[in-house]
Amino acid sequence: MKWLIIILVVVLLFIIVLVQWKPKQEEQDLSRLKSRSPSKKIIWLMADSLMYQAVEQGIRHNELPALSFLIRHGQYHKEVVSSFPTMSVTIDSSVLTGTYPDQHKVPGLIWYDQQEKRVVNYGTALGEAFKNGMNQALEDALIHLNGKHLNPQVPTLYEELAAKNIPAGSVNGMIYRGKTNHFLTFPPWLSAATSLPGKQPVKGPDFLAFGSFSNPLRESTAIPEGITDSLGFGDSYSVEVARYLIKENRLPGLLFVYLSDNDKPLHKKGPSERSGLKKFDRELQSLLDSFGSWEKALKEAVWIITGDSGQTGLKTDKEEAVIQLDQLLNRYQQLATGEKATEDTEIVLCVNERMAYIYLLQPSIRETELISQLKQDDRIDLIAWQEKDWIHVLNRDKDLVVRFRPGGQWKDPYNQSWEIKGNPQALDIQTDDKQHKLHYGDFPDPFSRLWGAFHSHPGRFMIVNAKPGYELAIQPSPTHPGGGGHGSLHKTDSLVPLIITGTSSIPQYKRLVDLKKFVIQQLTQTP
Repeated sequence: MKWLIIILVVVLLFIIVLVQWKPKQEEQDLSRLKSRSPSKKIIWLMADSLMYQAVEQGIRHNELPALSFLIRHGQYHKEVVSSFPTMSVTIDSSVLTGTYPDQHKVPGLIWYDQQEKRVVNYGTALGEAFKNGMNQALEDALIHLNGKHLNPQVPTLYEELAAKNIPAGSVNGMIYRGKTNHFLTFPPWLSAATSLPGKQPVKGPDFLAFGSFSNPLRESTAIPEGITDSLGFGDSYSVEVARYLIKENRLPGLLFVYLSDNDKPLHKKGPSERSGLKKFDRELQSLLDSFGSWEKALKEAVWIITGDSGQTGLKTDKEEAVIQLDQLLNRYQQLATGEKATEDTEIVLCVNERMAYIYLLQPSIRETELISQLKQDDRIDLIAWQEKDWIHVLNRDKDLVVRFRPGGQWKDPYNQSWEIKGNPQALDIQTDDKQHKLHYGDFPDPFSRLWGAFHSHPGRFMIVNAKPGYELAIQPSPTHPGGGGHGSLHKTDSLVPLIITGTSSIPQYKRLVDLKKFVIQQLTQTP
């Protein structure tokens, strides 16, 4: 027994050493942030699930002094259109490339790879990741997303700035591809237990901070990056990195900072929950304080603050709130979680919370069959599919169908031209027949966003959206009854706030996809 206790103590000490292991920082990121930076920098904070409704409520209750200050001294646009699906990885890809998924090729958090005959999952929940294969999920998120899945032919913001000799930095951004060589260094306890290597070469901006896997400040200052700090993938890490760069006068031309903590309480308690937002405001206060005064912060930097998606409140009863898509389509042979498709597989279900891709692997299965099945559930909102070069959309409740494709005589608010057949009311679109203009309602920029999703990757598939109040699921998808969800085309998921302070310039259109162009213009304009 005594020897057993000794062995257990030794093992425990070994684990503690591994957990506390921090590799010596070999990156030269700080040395790259030199005088070639523009005199006025851009600090871009992307707050997960930041919603304009919560911002306005918080300001009315005097809970958000920092956001109130920036809005008072700058611009506030409360209904900026996100990407689709409204999932962080797709949205961030759109933000950093200035394109929708038809060009950047990241279809969603979960999608089916036709060539590899498997589901790609960048990490929805621990249980689902285990069933899909933990090694595969880690490789997809940490290696393949930036290294292979993000279209190498479409330049990122970081790559374009590098070509213009403007240094940039990314702090915990999921999409970080640039032109500078870096390493992601994985701790032994992780690389030994998984297929991850000890080191993974990646390309990023001049300064790349990515949790404990890439911490350029490790030799300079203490940054929260341990196991209890979510390996650095939390707001405390992001804020401390940004504060250090500000205080040490090391800001690059652009610093993009991703802050994720606001998302979790909203998923759990719903869109009215403001604890995460108040925490975000305190973090923003600390960043403004780092300049010495808030007024000085506005003189020295342009501040851009955006959300990535909204969240829709979900019904409290799980049976009511959750549409079990696998049960609704149980007549078909479905791809089991973690398996590869075979000749017998008929459909694949990839659920992105309030939207889903449904892949039809057998030519004998017709879209009309699935439409009939899906229409049986009155919690379904939209059903979309493609025939040749037309996208068809059925509004279940209205029993209306519209089909569209690029070109034609109809112009939308973003100067995009469309050919339309059927009834545009299926997507809550008003038409001006005299001027041939389109006015969007409950589904912002629907044609462009649906077109982007349908042309984001190969395969024959349909897209399904749940009504507000409901989310889609298969076993073992995470669900959020009584909380919040996103993913869909609906405006509650799709509209986010945008705050710009420190410049009078405004983006051409109020869409996240247009911010890349705006940032480049700001950094390259003559003072």
